[in-house]
Amino acid sequence: MRHLVETFGLSLVLDLRTTREIDRDGPTAVATAGVETVALSFIPEEGRALPETGDDTDPLLRNYLGYLADRPDNVVEAVRRLAAPQAGPALVHCAAGKDRTGVLVALVLDTVGVEHEAIVDDYALSATRVEALFRRWTTIEGGEMPADLTPHLPRAEVMAAVLETLAREHGGAAGWLRANGLDDDAIARLRERLTAS
Repeated sequence: MRHLVETFGLSLVLDLRTTREIDRDGPTAVATAGVETVALSFIPEEGRALPETGDDTDPLLRNYLGYLADRPDNVVEAVRRLAAPQAGPALVHCAAGKDRTGVLVALVLDTVGVEHEAIVDDYALSATRVEALFRRWTTIEGGEMPADLTPHLPRAEVMAAVLETLAREHGGAAGWLRANGLDDDAIARLRERLTAS
């Protein structure tokens, strides 16, 4: 905590968990340490509507695109906070740090011009920590490790499909953000902040 706050200067935490998850698991250590924490759930509290019959979209891809369809206001607000004029070092997290966090980070990286291959590779690195996450959770809750962690692993092709969908339908993440209310000044600040040498 001391390193993040005093050395690194962490000044903002974007918590993408649902209210139910926050109530169940409590505030994070950084929130308890007094770092400004903003809750911006990407999942509707009442749940997501079932897809139309015959929808054969990959369930993980449907979830990822669902964040953008279900809570565009919170997705845009998260990016707006990262692009704020006085924004300092920030931490973004959800429950496991791979799905909701992965989509937001991919959106930001695409907006500032990072190549899709690099974004997908970065996202796929989360797979190296999934077993450790489940071991921690099951130890805390006294449960058993799942026999197969495959359904919980990030899949590179899914993030590639998210980026391809954004490119095809909106000209990229920046186009989606503009269509959902983020202004050009915020996009310019985000690019300057994250690409300045």
